[in-house]
Amino acid sequence: MIRILIVEDEKPISDLIRINLTDAGYTCDCAFDGMTAVNKLDESKYDLVLLDILLPEVDGYEVMEYIRPTGIPVIFLTAKSSVGDRVKGLKLGADDYLVKPFEIVELLARVEAVLRRYGLSQTMIRISDLTIDTGSRLVKKEGVEIPLTKKEYELLLFFIRNKNIALFRDKIYEKIWGGDFIGDSRTVDLHVQRLRKKLGWEHLIKAVYKVGYRLEIENEAIVENIF
Repeated sequence: MIRILIVEDEKPISDLIRINLTDAGYTCDCAFDGMTAVNKLDESKYDLVLLDILLPEVDGYEVMEYIRPTGIPVIFLTAKSSVGDRVKGLKLGADDYLVKPFEIVELLARVEAVLRRYGLSQTMIRISDLTIDTGSRLVKKEGVEIPLTKKEYELLLFFIRNKNIALFRDKIYEKIWGGDFIGDSRTVDLHVQRLRKKLGWEHLIKAVYKVGYRLEIENEAIVENIF
């Protein structure tokens, strides 16, 4: 199981990150100042550190100097958005730099990208009656392969990562097709209809009136990641 240390002094932000990473299958610990982060790094093994810069006692740059010899990948999370700050963070050895405020979906994508770069990315997701191998992009329903197009596969992962959340059509379009939504929902609707039919998930991917769609998964149907 991938273990992530979240070093963030603002508890609401730390809690939001922790909850979403935990939902995605990661194990998380939190530190609210730089010295606590250093102590936790001494005591436990971590696969990734999410590191704020403006921290009490010891700032993120100093913590980064401590982390660098260990080889643990680091993503800076910070409100310091100037080019100089980004360059300094990257020169210190950070693997990525995400400026606040950020979307949780983007954070999850960056976490996955860094872990994949280090050969630590998740390879399997189990949810409801599906098994998804993210390495081979293979989707199986009760052991039987379900052939999906590239967009259908990306749409499925987007729903899973945002399970039980009502997703607006424009957000779905922007995420999957990478462009501005022009007000025509047919592309989104057709892909969702095909995906639901292929998976037999008509009862799980539900239309939300005047909004878009929501993947409804009961609490006991969890996402499980195998690394």
